[in-house]
Amino acid sequence: MEFTEVRLSRKVADGFIIPLGPANLVAIKTDVGLVGCGAFDVAALDSFSYPAVKVRPSLGPSIVDTDDILKGIVKEVNRSALGRGIKTGMTGRQALELL
Repeated sequence: MEFTEVRLSRKVADGFIIPLGPANLVAIKTDVGLVGCGAFDVAALDSFSYPAVKVRPSLGPSIVDTDDILKGIVKEVNRSALGRGIKTGMTGRQALELL
């Protein structure tokens, strides 16, 4: 597993990359919620009232690293994240700034 700090405008978030053979499990977590790759079940996290967002790559076939999360396009938002103003079509960075 690879860990990296991700600087946002008002805080620092934790980025994680977990290699899973042909793909990586990638997410960035703030103190409030998470923006992750397509492998995350954001609806399940909503059952814990945990704001979570799933992004698709802006370029290329898959999310490979935390830069891809920041540049990715929000494709799924759970209710807890909707309550923070996050909407589909935003970038991953824009979503993280609201978490």
